[in-house]
Amino acid sequence: MVNFTQIKETGIYVMDLERTKAFYHGLLNLDIISEESGRHIFFRVGTSVLLCFIAEATKMDKELPAHYGTGEQHYAFEVNQEDYEKCKSEFNKLGIAIEKEVTWNGARSFYFRDPDNHLGEVVMEKMWD
Repeated sequence: MVNFTQIKETGIYVMDLERTKAFYHGLLNLDIISEESGRHIFFRVGTSVLLCFIAEATKMDKELPAHYGTGEQHYAFEVNQEDYEKCKSEFNKLGIAIEKEVTWNGARSFYFRDPDNHLGEVVMEKMWD
């Protein structure tokens, strides 16, 4: 599997932690670094973390500021330029549809959807440098 180097946006809200786990850990092979049943699951992405929360479970949190949001969100995983095509190929093999591919500032990226319909993106490193 492709090694993501970092994530640009980090927090999303999901409806089903097991479905989220099956996608990000089962398909994309991201390591789980924290999991609390009915509340959250966190994944390692390179040197960063993708935080997946059940919104309602975190809305009235007393120990931490509320982590709550609704709607479809966006995040971007970064890959090395030499791994970009391999990553696209892996997504195709896994049956994860690529919605669109674009070129930004001379670097390429592609978009996909997760099980909660969040818009994921895979970007070449140095896109925003």
